[in-house]
Amino acid sequence: MKYYIVAGEASGDLHASNLIRELKRLDPNGRFRAWGGDKVQAQGAELVMHYRHMGFMGFVEVLANLRTILGFIRKCKNDIKQFNPDVVILIDYPGFNFRIAEFARKSGIKVFYYISPQVWAWNRSRVFQVKKWVDHMFVILPFEKAFYNRFNIDVDFVGHPLLDAINSYKQQKDSSLILPADKRPVIALLPGSRKQEVSKMLPVMLKVIPLFPSYSFVVAGASSLPVSFYNNIIGSHQAEVVFDKTYALLNTAKAALVTSGTATLETALFRVPQVVCYKGSYISYKIAKQLVKIRYISLVNLIMDRPVVKELIQNSLNQHNIIRELDHLLNNEIVRQEMISNYTELEDRLGGPGASERAANLMLKYLTESS
Repeated sequence: MKYYIVAGEASGDLHASNLIRELKRLDPNGRFRAWGGDKVQAQGAELVMHYRHMGFMGFVEVLANLRTILGFIRKCKNDIKQFNPDVVILIDYPGFNFRIAEFARKSGIKVFYYISPQVWAWNRSRVFQVKKWVDHMFVILPFEKAFYNRFNIDVDFVGHPLLDAINSYKQQKDSSLILPADKRPVIALLPGSRKQEVSKMLPVMLKVIPLFPSYSFVVAGASSLPVSFYNNIIGSHQAEVVFDKTYALLNTAKAALVTSGTATLETALFRVPQVVCYKGSYISYKIAKQLVKIRYISLVNLIMDRPVVKELIQNSLNQHNIIRELDHLLNNEIVRQEMISNYTELEDRLGGPGASERAANLMLKYLTESS
């Protein structure tokens, strides 16, 4: 069969690559064409566009780059038409992918959505677009199935693919992070993977370094951004950047400052106490505050439905608050152990290992039934 996959960011690239691996195992003659990154390409997919060119976030930023985004959408539609796949598999990235879903469905191509957009958080009208344009939705968060059921949409909960990715990493023989001679315990800085969010988060994170001289600070760099970009932000701060070593970094870290997103869940699954950070443009934040209908921004707190990790959002994300919260995580053993204990419960809620395999099996089942 011919599979066309659209993933517009780093986490989507990871999950898409694991899905491709499982689909190839079930369908060895399958052909894969994708929008994604290095990981889907490593699995043998023909890469149309790298996600590094697609990293626009926030209402203002999207509007400013609307012409570019619309050009990408046209390119994607034309490429799908030319490739003529049996199925289009969309990975999150809703602003882009809902347009592709409508186009593919109208073109008579089956549409699978793997990893639901956060329609439960805001813009719930998109639920009706799911109902209209998506043949099957495969969700990875435990509360999403009940959410969709309220709208009479039957979705498949397959569990979270990060469990497999992290378990696979931990089984490797050498999971250490190679650092210079500095033997101090490590604090990980995870400022995100898009240029806009790194530009906002990393400078604030770096400000706390002088207050923790007993620790080494290491930045998880995104390979889609050049080292010069990080060096310009870091300047004279005593911090090192490592690329494509996020799991090794988390496996070593004593604590972490993490930009809201998938990284909060990865950090929790590595049992690293964390402070969650988020800051957007003033206008984007004000708009989001009116639209978002959830109590928390981190996946950890959303899944647990209680404040397991501290969230510092917008004006609360400042040097004073980060120092206070990081000090708690490093020096208050009760706080550390309570957070780690909650992480164990979190992992239990995520559905166990085998998410990518379950998703691939269901997709092949649905494709076979309809052929």
